[in-house]
Amino acid sequence: MHRFTLCAAVAFLMGAASLINSSSQATPKGVIEGDYVEARTCDVYTGPCFANSQVGLTGQEAILAWSIERGSYDGVDLAGLKVAVAVKASGTLGFGGGLVIHPFPVKSVVLVDERADERQREALVAFAREHAAGLADDVVTVQSLPIEMQLDHVEMVAILKAGDVAEIATRKLAGGDCVCTNEVVYYPPLTPVDNYEPAYTLTGRFAGRGLGGRWEDAGTRSAFLATFRYE
Repeated sequence: MHRFTLCAAVAFLMGAASLINSSSQATPKGVIEGDYVEARTCDVYTGPCFANSQVGLTGQEAILAWSIERGSYDGVDLAGLKVAVAVKASGTLGFGGGLVIHPFPVKSVVLVDERADERQREALVAFAREHAAGLADDVVTVQSLPIEMQLDHVEMVAILKAGDVAEIATRKLAGGDCVCTNEVVYYPPLTPVDNYEPAYTLTGRFAGRGLGGRWEDAGTRSAFLATFRYE
């Protein structure tokens, strides 16, 4: 009898410990996190002289994309879903969205994971508008479509495909990508993110409607891979 009671107590304590351990590994309530990729139409990793030659001429367009690994927004679970924002500004997008040249007004298109239900779709749009740092205040259209997004933060390889509307492909920066040997991260990401590193853009393309034109920018040092954790 005593042996049974002892075994039951041990089993209970082991179960409780397991629950506590699982709880400690779970995402805290109100936290949403995952991977982020961004591509611009100007070099973000460059030397000051090269950057100055691009200011006012390029860098008005960008694609920002989030792959949500876990968490919820406004009480709606968004784990496993993705959302992207394509933006067209009136000037070169710079520090925090515009300390180099004031880029406003900015128009944007929000691309939402087609797997999202109605509540998730609304939450994804609200999430993107909040975290695009003012670049998604004027949303021209919202489109649901299949979104594929994969990031390798070690090899700096990113693949983003949002239907046939937007695409990003990157690789790690190599020694041959330096031109003046004075390159730095001249422009930080357009939105607050963590662990960001610049990457080489193999493909950066927007072929959708609503922004007054399409663009394609390849063979540039114009991308960022990062993670995000918002509370």
